[in-house]
Amino acid sequence: MKNIIVIGASAGGMAAINKIISGLRPEMDAAFLVVLHMSRNSNADNIAAIFQRRTNIPCHVAKNNVQIEVGNLYLAQQDHHLMVSDGLIKINQGPHENRYRPSIDVLFRSAAVNYGNRAIGIILSGMLEDGTSGMWAIHNCGGVCVVQDPQDAEFEDMPRSVLNQIPVNHIAFASDIPTLLQHILTNPLPAQTPIPKELEIEAYITEKMMSNIDWLKDIAAHSNFVCPDCGGGLWAIKNDPMHRYRCHTGHVYNEKILGEIQDEKIEESVWVSIRMLEEKLNLLLLQQQRAGNDSEPNRSSYYTRRVQDITTHITRLKKLLRMLHDSSHDAE
Repeated sequence: MKNIIVIGASAGGMAAINKIISGLRPEMDAAFLVVLHMSRNSNADNIAAIFQRRTNIPCHVAKNNVQIEVGNLYLAQQDHHLMVSDGLIKINQGPHENRYRPSIDVLFRSAAVNYGNRAIGIILSGMLEDGTSGMWAIHNCGGVCVVQDPQDAEFEDMPRSVLNQIPVNHIAFASDIPTLLQHILTNPLPAQTPIPKELEIEAYITEKMMSNIDWLKDIAAHSNFVCPDCGGGLWAIKNDPMHRYRCHTGHVYNEKILGEIQDEKIEESVWVSIRMLEEKLNLLLLQQQRAGNDSEPNRSSYYTRRVQDITTHITRLKKLLRMLHDSSHDAE
């Protein structure tokens, strides 16, 4: 098998994938692995069946430890990462990367490390930035980088993110990618490039779902941030264009996603504070009413002041929520 071709897509990516696979030919000297973002309630078997109606290439849902065969397409299972190692498919339920499982970055990084200059990465329509770090790995390992033209993508975030960060080899409409792949496969391979040690370590950590501090020290520097999922310390991955962070458990976030999660956590905390203050306010109002009924002016005055103070705090917190919401939209 000359090449392994990895395809990543998210919102709007189903149509783009169908355009590509409808033009593939069984005689192509490559295997195809696909990560399509889907919910954990999706049915990968149904999606593979839809793909199969578009092509003569056998389409499968990826199974662990299955031999990768030329001229076959393997689709990531819902809620499982898809990787490759020693000519075999590897799947697991390791920690999410940028909130995704399956993650495009995981597949692309694995293909880059294991196939080097024989890996071809294709990023299609999708929102946010999953796939950029993985495509950077393919580029650094000597592979070929292909991006759907943002003008052709239903959602241009993912293609645009790659183009903004990485010197890609080809930009094409989805319908033209099969012909482009045929051209790539009939030409000599790119020059071999040494596989960066830090990428090998990170791919191994993800596949084996295990880590240690020494490995993290090799690929990252300790940061001042904590993991929003498990509370562990976050390590800043070295030399990554997406400025990613990884915790000892294995959760991974780029800087943008980490910021968004921090905003969510702050909002959750503020709403909890508002709820507790409103409960306190209701109790004070009840106590104020009872003090008034008991003709105790000193106690009634105390509760009145307390009600005013709590009401002021609630108003300020709700104003803070509006400010946080407005600032997050301004950043977009």
